Amino acid sequence: MPDPRHAEAVRAAIESMGGTIAIARALVEGGREVDLEGLDRDANALCVAVMTLERDEARRLRPALEALLRQVNELTAEVART
Repeated sequence: MPDPRHAEAVRAAIESMGGTIAIARALVEGGREVDLEGLDRDANALCVAVMTLERDEARRLRPALEALLRQVNELTAEVART
């Protein structure tokens, strides 16, 4: 039986990464350089965590993951503009 705490931990990780991306974007918009290596490592760990979820649990996280992807794309575009 799947542990519901795991899905909640993954959701919390998604939200945390969203906050990190928002901070990184604000720094880039302010003209600061940002090292995204840690973000890449965290994104990989998040992908692994999502893949270990039961299918239904993962589906419930899809909107949060899609929002995170939009944030990543916006950060990427902002970095490219600088």
